[in-house]
Amino acid sequence: MRIVGKTLIVSLGLMLAAATGQAPFRPKPADSYPSHQKVGPLVLAAVKFETDEETKPLFGGVNPNEHGVLPVLLILENRGEETLMLDGMRVVFQAGRYEVQPTPARELPSVVGPRRPGMGPRAPIPLPKKKNPLVKVEFDARAFGAKTLLKGESAHGFFYFETRYRQDAILYITGIREGVSGKELFFAEAPIDSPR
Repeated sequence: MRIVGKTLIVSLGLMLAAATGQAPFRPKPADSYPSHQKVGPLVLAAVKFETDEETKPLFGGVNPNEHGVLPVLLILENRGEETLMLDGMRVVFQAGRYEVQPTPARELPSVVGPRRPGMGPRAPIPLPKKKNPLVKVEFDARAFGAKTLLKGESAHGFFYFETRYRQDAILYITGIREGVSGKELFFAEAPIDSPR
């Protein structure tokens, strides 16, 4: 059921992009970003998205930073001979001693809490209610969801952190294993780079 749901969400995102005339989002190769890292057979890059120009085309006209959410794109490329298992991967945003776990895309709407109830006089005509800006299919469709990484393949997706960008921030990544041996790769510290 979970795989069917993810497939449906990704399909809806692609149909939405086709309907609006947008090309699907394709990041550059990981090693084209200045702060890419290499850990054994794995090449990775982490990229923060902060400005309106970077975020609004990807997230349905919404800049999640205005609501306290920093989207960080993670790009992984397997240049080794073995399949890499990502199902146990853990990703944390770190800046010095400051550490933030990612918020799953389905929980993003709870970041923007309900407004205080109106205590004043009610309008005689019901006015339209404002929709939660973080309830967009694009957040789920663009979230990182890969569970394996075959030889020669790459995967990318966003992690969402309830924080502002901080200088010298990194993504601390653990739990990636080789498929056959089950041996865990060393941890990776990917500096968060700008997408320019």
